Amino acid sequence: MTFAPIALFVYNRPAHTRQTVEALQKNDLSGDSDFFIFSDAPQSHLQIEAVSEVREYIRQIDGFKSVTILERETNFGLARSIIEGVTKLCEEYGRVIVLEDDLVISPHLLRFMNDALDMYEAEDQVMHISGATYPIEAMDDETFFLRVPLCWGWGTWDRAWRHFNKANDVMSKFDYQMRRDFSFNGSYHSWRQLESNKRGLINTWFVYWYATLFIRGGLALFPGRSLVKNIGMDGSGVHCGVDTVYDVEPSVTAIELVPIPIRESMNAVIRHENYFRKIYPQSPLYIRGFRKVVREMGKMIRVFRSAKG
Repeated sequence: MTFAPIALFVYNRPAHTRQTVEALQKNDLSGDSDFFIFSDAPQSHLQIEAVSEVREYIRQIDGFKSVTILERETNFGLARSIIEGVTKLCEEYGRVIVLEDDLVISPHLLRFMNDALDMYEAEDQVMHISGATYPIEAMDDETFFLRVPLCWGWGTWDRAWRHFNKANDVMSKFDYQMRRDFSFNGSYHSWRQLESNKRGLINTWFVYWYATLFIRGGLALFPGRSLVKNIGMDGSGVHCGVDTVYDVEPSVTAIELVPIPIRESMNAVIRHENYFRKIYPQSPLYIRGFRKVVREMGKMIRVFRSAKG
């Protein structure tokens, strides 16, 4: 087995970071893994204390083959931080396992990721290994392939990541049917994310990675049971509010990884489309606008409380 380096991206959430690291340390392959922690700098004086607390904690981490900490001197933002960090490790090691600071993982995640990265290394169509699954209707399969990746604990290879390009001209490659397929027959908000990035309303990276896979006919391998729980949908993140629609407990049993046909699972497509329609209902415009206002008010309240504290 080749042990992929682990990249962890942290910012200003010390309690979340601690949970993520402690869960990672419980994996039996942690001691064989090189651990790289990318710590972003504060965006303003409001984050200085929390970022400092995170950095004080990560400097004490052990239990890995090696621990390397990269403390940014200026604020990169999540998108730039992940893009540059993943690029660096892919170029140096040929593969990488990626985590963010709001993920609690199963003790079986590292073995699944490393085994899958070994198994599909030479399969160009397989471009992404996901450690998490959406809480869809239960799948009978231990693993399955899907067109859309998931970034809550994932891995890839340099041969795939080198095609990544966060450029708005990627949208010109889509015709109407491709846009529908990209958005799971209109049930998923991926095309709207590309539009929002182009208009400068958001600055994200993941939808471009999905677009890279989609345009090249790439696939993502998923475990039939999630090995990751996202604990960041509690209003503490920069890009997310409070939400429970993604809640899933990490599997306490290992995933049996055996070769399967490299083609998208139609059962998985149907289950994901049903799930996306449930969590992304086609609300009237005025309702979506109201929800956006509520989210922005919540962010302002959190900033105000942070400034007072």
